[in-house]
Amino acid sequence: MRILIVEDEVHLAEALAQILKKHHYSVDAVHDGQSGLDNALSGIYDLLLLDIMLPEMDGMTLLRTLRGKGIFTPVILLTAKGEISDKISGLDYGADDYVAKPFSTEELLARIRAALRRKGEVVPEDALKFGDMELNTGNLKLSCKGKELKLILKESELLELLISRKSAVTSKEQIIEKLWGFDSEVEHNNVEVYISFIRKKISFLNSSVRINTIRGVGYVLEETP
Repeated sequence: MRILIVEDEVHLAEALAQILKKHHYSVDAVHDGQSGLDNALSGIYDLLLLDIMLPEMDGMTLLRTLRGKGIFTPVILLTAKGEISDKISGLDYGADDYVAKPFSTEELLARIRAALRRKGEVVPEDALKFGDMELNTGNLKLSCKGKELKLILKESELLELLISRKSAVTSKEQIIEKLWGFDSEVEHNNVEVYISFIRKKISFLNSSVRINTIRGVGYVLEETP
């Protein structure tokens, strides 16, 4: 899961990013509204944490612009404002939730999970299943037929992406944008290396699941008989 933080308080943004990374989210942070809009329009994010008071473009304008362009990524507003009118305005513009500063880490994480569930995404704390294989994104463990092994974070994120897309083919470009960001300099061979690592671990578990390469298109998970 990839989250964009749009928050002009740099120290708060950095603290939020560290908290979310510890809970196995991929995170990008920007500190003004225009940069937030440019990033959000890429469509690679699963959720936005959006401050209302921002330089260059305020959070409400950013949110209204996103929704007007047909981008319905879940948005949780972060703001020091606590008036009812601000909450109503945010929700009317298309926000999914509203958290007033200061807030507890536990509350924010719970609201993120709830927003992702409403969108239909799989929340990182849950176990993901495909065929006879189960991925626990909370502890990064992959299990099958009573055997389990530990994945590194990028392996878990890549396998989670493939599982979430079910029978849809996922291109290398989509993988790079989702796992590293749309402005990343990561190359296709990096994806190939991680795919190779995951294939070896799936094989070690004697799973019937395979990562098939669709030449010139991308990768898809399939279960063999």
